[in-house]
Amino acid sequence: MDPNETPEPRSNNSRVLLWVALVLVLLGINGVLFYLNQQKGQKNEALTTEVQAKDGKLQEQIKQYEALKADFERQSQELQALGLSNDSLESKIASVNSDLLKLRSFKAGSFSISQQNLFKQRAQNLEGQLRKKDDDIAQLKKDNETLYTETSTLKEKQNKLTDTISTIARTNRELTDKVTVASHLQADNIKIAIITSKNKEKVDDKEEFKAKRVEKVKITANLARNDVSPKETKAIYLRILEPDGAALYNLSTGGGTFTVDGQEAFYTQKQDVVYDNTRQKMEFIYAKGAEYKKGLHTVELYESGQLMGKTTFTLK
Repeated sequence: MDPNETPEPRSNNSRVLLWVALVLVLLGINGVLFYLNQQKGQKNEALTTEVQAKDGKLQEQIKQYEALKADFERQSQELQALGLSNDSLESKIASVNSDLLKLRSFKAGSFSISQQNLFKQRAQNLEGQLRKKDDDIAQLKKDNETLYTETSTLKEKQNKLTDTISTIARTNRELTDKVTVASHLQADNIKIAIITSKNKEKVDDKEEFKAKRVEKVKITANLARNDVSPKETKAIYLRILEPDGAALYNLSTGGGTFTVDGQEAFYTQKQDVVYDNTRQKMEFIYAKGAEYKKGLHTVELYESGQLMGKTTFTLK
């Protein structure tokens, strides 16, 4: 064998082994890289799942606190509608608003388990307070309804009582008016006579007299029976009206003024009579002190401003 000649088969085997070793190394590296990539993907997937879970919890807490805020505001409006105010509710609303700002400032990944538990516990406490306040408001509404019913009933009774009192008062007034009217005295059997200058009394059934012979006028009448009118002193007023309608009036002969139908009027004479309901007789004698006018004269008798009766006589 030629010493300078390289053995061919042995060289080829070495190369084959080298390529095989290289392939195995590459396969090993690829396997490791594949494994590492697979682990990284699983870790990223787990991290994404965790972030999503935290974000879900965060959004859930935000919605819960928004609902709490809305409920506390509702309670505040209900109390205002009842005419009440509650500073503690306003304080709770401010506290919930503050918590909402904090929750909205969190990033999904930064909302830790301890923070979740803290806000969850606070929300549970607030919900408990909310339910208790709802119960209180419901009781207040019930009490208000009861009070309104009682007040309405009392008002209705008061209105009925007021109506009854008004009816009684009106009836009393009507009765008083009727009694007042019924108690007014009436004069009957009114007679006229004249007294001459010779002090002689003349009576004429036609009640017609000669004016020149009249010195005095005599009026007599009976007070009619009246069981309603009290037995007491009555002021009886006489008015003698001349043909022109003017009342004979002279202070020196007992004349004066009194009220008739709300108007001031002159009277000729006044006489106080103790009324005893026995048809007692009364008498007026009037002297004019001057010549009487010719014509129709009217005689009126009044008591308490009410006309008792009247008659006429004529002077010729």
